[in-house]
Amino acid sequence: MTGSDAHAAVDAVVRIEWARLVATLGRYTGDVGLAEELAQDAVVAALEQWPGSGVPANPGAWLTTVAKRRAIDLFRRNRELERKYAQIGRDLETEFDQAVFDQAVFDQAVFDQAAGDDIDDDMLRLIFTACHPVLAVPARVALTLRLLGGLTTAEIARAYLVPEPTIAQRIVRAKKTLAKARVPFETPDSQQRPSRLSSVLEAMYLIFNEGYSATAGDDWMRPDLCQEALRLGRLLAQLAPAEPEVHGLVALMEIQASRIAARTGPSGQPVLLLDQDRARWDRLLINRGLAALERAEKLGGAQGPYALQAAIAACHARAFRAGDTDWARIAGLYGILASVLPSPVVELNRAVALSMAYGPQAGLDLVDQLVAEPSLRGYHLLASVRGDLLMKLGRPAEAQAEFERAAALTRNGPERELTAMRAQEARRARTAG
Repeated sequence: MTGSDAHAAVDAVVRIEWARLVATLGRYTGDVGLAEELAQDAVVAALEQWPGSGVPANPGAWLTTVAKRRAIDLFRRNRELERKYAQIGRDLETEFDQAVFDQAVFDQAVFDQAAGDDIDDDMLRLIFTACHPVLAVPARVALTLRLLGGLTTAEIARAYLVPEPTIAQRIVRAKKTLAKARVPFETPDSQQRPSRLSSVLEAMYLIFNEGYSATAGDDWMRPDLCQEALRLGRLLAQLAPAEPEVHGLVALMEIQASRIAARTGPSGQPVLLLDQDRARWDRLLINRGLAALERAEKLGGAQGPYALQAAIAACHARAFRAGDTDWARIAGLYGILASVLPSPVVELNRAVALSMAYGPQAGLDLVDQLVAEPSLRGYHLLASVRGDLLMKLGRPAEAQAEFERAAALTRNGPERELTAMRAQEARRARTAG
């Protein structure tokens, strides 16, 4: 295996296994900062060894075992952590000979070890630990996205529309704060849970969104992140069945996830909502989402931010054809959401709904008010939406400039190609006119 092949293999494994790896190590060490460092050490070891040995049959378990060995070495050097060293050492004694990596024996041993880990509990422990009240709310969410979602500081900064150094500083300080306060790695009881719930929900939501529309890279989507956020949401709904916003978020993710298969064409190119083949939408997920939305509403949560977004998604899900969509209702729901959760991004989405319900000029009037918004200055979707509205109004020269600006701002490869194509269409329309 070449070095580039090893890098590609490690990248693929890390995307899938990162959260589980950190969660498992967090349970063993009780320190999320240390858990992340050990996980990073294991990734470096994979980059060093896999070019020669090949990718193991169970790469996630390989990384976990290597990271646990690093933990043992660390605990050996620190007498204060002798008890934890003994605990991890006993756990590893039955796995395999520490001196020799016999591949066949190793693969079977680490597979058995991974199967025995209580992954679900570990993941919930990780997210609740990262969202401990000892941290400020922005720090909670940033740390959760880093540890659970495996997002880079750049991806988190883009999701929050804040500078990357700000996010990096929040994450470093958050890990130090948790360690200094000796926050236990645990799922809180019912009395402690409400104080951490909103941050947990926000982190799950942003992880799902990163999977649904990747901010950077060569993939239009990262379905593994969508599935992980949805799985955790379902677990949380079982843990907190009386919390309406939990059901609201699950409803939103279920309905959005139903479209994943229809969001790409035969060659992997992005397919926008109005152009999707709705026969490819997963009706099972839609029905699950509608049921979760009904639960949220019955619990009195119809005006919650996630329930409102789920209600908007439900309008699309109930329309078997794009032309049947109740855009007036969607625009109204966005208006309510804007009052509950004021945000320039919500206003941008409302502008799209207004344009569909009442014409492109109605949408453009609102979009033009958002152009001066500082937090949207580098937001590619603002330029993309404005370009689309200008095209519909017969102003292709201005539309071309907006699409070109959007293409320059986005760091997602497929999205950049799609936006560049729209710029070319605007240029041809301008030339033809």
